Amino acid sequence: MERYANLSRNSGVIAFEIAADSIKVKFIDGNEYLYTYDSAGADNVDHMKQLALRGEGLSGFISATVRDRYAKKFR
Repeated sequence: MERYANLSRNSGVIAFEIAADSIKVKFIDGNEYLYTYDSAGADNVDHMKQLALRGEGLSGFISATVRDRYAKKFR
C-alpha cells in the first residue's frame, strides 16, 4: 500500500492501493475497505483514486458520498 499524504493533517486515511477497477483504503483504526466500480460506481472510484494521489479530501469524500458502499472490509 502507498502512504496517504494527508495534506490536511486531519484525515483518518493512512494508506491506499489503486487497481484498475478499485481502490483499497486503510484507516487509522486498522480497518481496510475495498471500493470497486461495482460497489461504489466507476465515477466515484475514479474520483477517490485522484483524491488519494493528491493526498487530500479522500476521507471526506468517503464520508459524504460512498460511505458503506464498499465491496469488502478487512481487519
